[in-house]
Amino acid sequence: MNKTRVINNFIEMVKIYSPSLNEKEYCEYLVKYLEKLGLEVYLDLGYEKYGGNAPTIFAKLKGHVEGDGITLAAHTDVVEPCQNINPIIDGDFIMTDETTTLGGDDKAGIAAILETLELLIENNENHKDIYVLLTPCEENGMLGAKNIDWDKVPKHMIPAQNMIVIDNSGRAGLIAHTAPSKYDFKITFNGRKAHAGIEPEKGINAITLAGVAISNMNIGRIDSLTTSNLGTIHSEFPSNVVADLCVVTGEVRGHSLESINETLSSYENACKKSVELFGGEFTFEKICVFPALKPTDELAFAKEFATIYEKMGILTELQIIGGGSDSNIFAEKGYNSIIIGVGMEAVHTVNEKLDTRELFKTIEALKNYITK
Repeated sequence: MNKTRVINNFIEMVKIYSPSLNEKEYCEYLVKYLEKLGLEVYLDLGYEKYGGNAPTIFAKLKGHVEGDGITLAAHTDVVEPCQNINPIIDGDFIMTDETTTLGGDDKAGIAAILETLELLIENNENHKDIYVLLTPCEENGMLGAKNIDWDKVPKHMIPAQNMIVIDNSGRAGLIAHTAPSKYDFKITFNGRKAHAGIEPEKGINAITLAGVAISNMNIGRIDSLTTSNLGTIHSEFPSNVVADLCVVTGEVRGHSLESINETLSSYENACKKSVELFGGEFTFEKICVFPALKPTDELAFAKEFATIYEKMGILTELQIIGGGSDSNIFAEKGYNSIIIGVGMEAVHTVNEKLDTRELFKTIEALKNYITK
């Protein structure tokens, strides 16, 4: 492994401004890099559907060995603030001057993929087909993955079903295999306006409707595999007007669709009881933001990759996680994903840093798995 190259590539990449919806420059950089390595590249233009400017990158390194191959995946966007990143090397860690994020999520994952490809090509290693899938806008509702036009992807570029997503925070050896589905909900309460000082009894306060409903909702940790949260409560009226509109938004996540539906139904019932008590009306909207991620092979793939870490002397942990990623979207297409740690810490904050020791271990594990 060329550790200097890994670090230099990572630093070069994080200096390229690539927030969600504006990853064009970074994607152009990656396409040139992959093509220079000799990979075939196909670009999906799904960004045209959601107002972005960067494609999903499909790339393929033809193998020498028969078999289904493996897919390596990561995302190209970084959360703000990520402009004018000033990376600082401090021993084994790369961090920022604490005015921006670092972008290890997920440029560390991409650095791992690029170095793995470099090593395979330089050493003329025997391997099956390797597919690379790099998506934009993962941090913004996984829009890149959601809007891929799979019917237009050339058949020979369709990625292998077993997919390693290099996008887990924490050390090498962490292997996430299961993640929840997420539903967003929006509740609109409609009351009746009245003058708050002259005839308040003629009004129905929508904020009261919302408050009473919320007080009867179980929010937070619902059970071991289900959580919920309120995001916004919005109503904007002067104090002399009985408010006739209040909008509440939130989310429910869970590994069981039954539990998610039970939670959402209980919230809707709380709204009905509030309206029955005070009058007024409400509408309850819900939408699946992403489906659940579950292994399709009884963890065979996750355990197979775990043996690679174990042979390297790395403590391995199979994880059920609470967040979502592109893996959830790809699960609907039949992909069997694991999400591995790459050494990023405190992601989405200005205190973010990357432990390069863990990055190097991740690269070694990927190479060892592909060439086993």
